[in-house]
Amino acid sequence: MLKRVLGKTLAAAVLSVVAMGAPAQADDVLAARLGALLGQERTAIQQVSDVRIAALTAVPPASARNIPTAPDVITYDVAFLNGQPDASGGEQWRCLAEALYFEARGESVRGMFAVGEVIMNRVDSSRFPSSLCGVINQGTGRQYACQFTYTCDGNAEVIHEPAAWAKVGKVARLLMDGAPRQLTDGATHYHTRAVNPRWARVFPRTTTIGSHHFYRQS
Repeated sequence: MLKRVLGKTLAAAVLSVVAMGAPAQADDVLAARLGALLGQERTAIQQVSDVRIAALTAVPPASARNIPTAPDVITYDVAFLNGQPDASGGEQWRCLAEALYFEARGESVRGMFAVGEVIMNRVDSSRFPSSLCGVINQGTGRQYACQFTYTCDGNAEVIHEPAAWAKVGKVARLLMDGAPRQLTDGATHYHTRAVNPRWARVFPRTTTIGSHHFYRQS
């Protein structure tokens, strides 16, 4: 199949050259020469094995293209997190890292990932904004009417704990790079055990991790 596509592409290129134009009196000579060249190229393409064609046209893995990816296996403990490289990123990464810092820095590694899963799941849901910053800042500006309390409680959002910031930054990076979301069963909501919002009586609870109950909007 690929050989046929390559052949058709080459043929189209040849026809394009002819159409673009040599002087009228030279058209026949040019067409004959290009036809011979096309025949040679077709023969060469047919001699290349399908395996070789596939190898030449395969997209390199993400790691070879300097695209970050999450480890194949995530273990939710401090030793694993400490073994990850220092994290950084753009605006979306910072939004997620800040949310984890203010919402979950006191939780276990598992608890941090769980809160991050909720945010990632919201981005994937048509019910919520389609970006991390959009999800996190939804409702910001209306005191205590936002989705994530730290964005509308009137307190300044200042990072005072560098060690905690480094940890949540790594969690954010791993989630953005494709870490599996396997802790909360698709949860889109959570709350601390200290409160009991009305929606918690409607949405099915998926799990409890640390100080948070998790729910999936049905």
